[in-house]
Formats: sequence, structure tokens, C-alpha cells
Amino acid sequence: MRWLFAALAIWGTIHPMFYFITWFQTNGWNLMAMVDAWHANTAASGLVWDLTIAAVALTIWVITDAIQTRDWRSLLAVPATFCIGVSCGLPLYLFFRLSRPTHR
Repeated sequence: MRWLFAALAIWGTIHPMFYFITWFQTNGWNLMAMVDAWHANTAASGLVWDLTIAAVALTIWVITDAIQTRDWRSLLAVPATFCIGVSCGLPLYLFFRLSRPTHR
């Protein structure tokens, strides 16, 4: 399972970044213009808020879990989530979580 999550994290990086880079190349490297484009209509704004709330929930979970388990590498999922997206951050976190040795 963990390698499936690794593959999803890679896909969740490459696929969205293709669209982001294409947009920046067409419209200039202006982050605020991209944020404005994300709110072009109510449907797009709904998706932005959906992903923002999911990103915040994932971040709270990752930080809480990292503190409890002292698995500090899983914190890499936080910047991955906010710099790339939930499509990268969530499967990356699950990959790290399934990579932990189990103690019985």
C-alpha cells in the first residue's frame, strides 16, 4: 500500500504542477493573479475553500500525529500540501505513516 501512496504523491505533484506552470507561463508569474483566477466564479471559489479546509484539517492531523509518534519526517507533508496541494500532501503523509515500523 505504501508504494501506491508514493505513486499517488508523485502524480499529485506532477499533474497539478503542469497546470500551474502552464498558467504562469501564459499569464505571467504573478501569484495574486492566480489566486484571483481561482475565484473566477462561485464554483471555483467553492473548490478553493473545499481544498483549503481539507489542507487545514490534514495539517492539524499531521502535526498532532508527528508530536505523538515523534515521526518528524511526516511533517514534510505540510509544506507539500500548501506548496503543491492536498493531492500531494495527503498521499505523502500516508506513505510516511505506513513506512513506520510497527511495535507489538
